[in-house]
Amino acid sequence: METRKEDTAHHHHGHDHQHGHLQMHPSQGHLEPRRPSREALSHIQGWGADLDRKNRPAVPMERTPPRFIDAKPGDPPQQPETVEVLVSPERPGITPIFGTAQPPSGLSGMIRRLAFKSTENDLRHWMLLLLADRINVVEGIAEDLARGHVPNILGEMGIKAEMKHNPAGLAKKVAITAAVVGTAVYLMKRRDRGDSRHDGDRYGERYYR
Repeated sequence: METRKEDTAHHHHGHDHQHGHLQMHPSQGHLEPRRPSREALSHIQGWGADLDRKNRPAVPMERTPPRFIDAKPGDPPQQPETVEVLVSPERPGITPIFGTAQPPSGLSGMIRRLAFKSTENDLRHWMLLLLADRINVVEGIAEDLARGHVPNILGEMGIKAEMKHNPAGLAKKVAITAAVVGTAVYLMKRRDRGDSRHDGDRYGERYYR
């Protein structure tokens, strides 16, 4: 009985020993990361353009080792609020430094104010911000037209470049957009027909009564 216990204990010890160490398959061998040489990558146009320090835009401002900026002790001074800044309700206050290039305005600004009334873990917060961005694009086009400037919509949206370099992808996007718009128009017309038939039936009932 004691011999069986010793064998059992030895078996469990060996089992734990096997699970405690990683065993590699013999066919794997010794794996080492392979890094291609400069000659192997020289056929790529533009590769290694900044290897020479003389070709770097930051030279001679770039230094090795880099200079250290002596930060002043304490918190940085608070930037004055010259425009409206939207702050998440999850934060106790505004940050010392913030951007002022795009203050909220117009319909998109109203939607952004509504979005910042909810917390960042709320899906409505991000969906409203996405909607505000899309509306802001239309507002920017209207503002350009009001100033007498006709925006280059095709160029700014990259449609010209896509027509040249990715015509198949552009055709696919146009087809999908046309299908979505066509389906929406069909459903709206179908709903209008259903409403008109319902109104006609109600009128007929009143007439024959």
